[in-house]
Amino acid sequence: MTKVAIILSGCGVFDGAEIHESVLTLLFLEQAGAQYQCFAPNIDQLHVINHLTGEEQAQTRNVLVEAARIARGEILDLKELRVDDYDALVLPGGFGAAKNLCDFALKGENSVLNADVERVCQEFAQQQKPSAYLCIAPAIIAHIYPQGTKATIGNDADTAAAMEKLGAQHVDCRVDDIVVDEQAKVISTPAYMLAGSLKEAASGIEKAINKLISLV
Repeated sequence: MTKVAIILSGCGVFDGAEIHESVLTLLFLEQAGAQYQCFAPNIDQLHVINHLTGEEQAQTRNVLVEAARIARGEILDLKELRVDDYDALVLPGGFGAAKNLCDFALKGENSVLNADVERVCQEFAQQQKPSAYLCIAPAIIAHIYPQGTKATIGNDADTAAAMEKLGAQHVDCRVDDIVVDEQAKVISTPAYMLAGSLKEAASGIEKAINKLISLV
């Protein structure tokens, strides 16, 4: 049975992992007959956002502890992830992917990755194991894969330009479609970078997960 590692970045679209994208990922993996294990870095979030008002709050939350909400407690510290134990990797989006897994949301083309995220993603790439990056998470692709690797966040010009300055080849993509770099075995889809509904987000994520499994 295919075993898939999932890296979550907290819990909540504005400061962590996008919950809908994360749950859809789990659902489509299960429907495809794959096993999965969730991971998250054991670090503080960049900041905490009140999802009702959109305002930043004066408090601290831990990415691993928050991500455990989505995983119903079945989650491990990213430091424990051994790539040899898994066949594929998925990174759902949400601003946490660009704030906690890296600092792309703040520094764009000058961004850097969390050390554990960098290790894991690089090892999957080096071992030619397929990976899927959703929503804003494809910004990480440019840090991991060779210059010119195809990736998408949809069609936002500023974000696409920052990704290209990092070295990715951005490809505009509809919400219900995916971009695949066959040589790198990396898949990306816009999800809530473009989606206006759960159904729209699901359309691209399902394609991404099914393609991921087919590449294993």
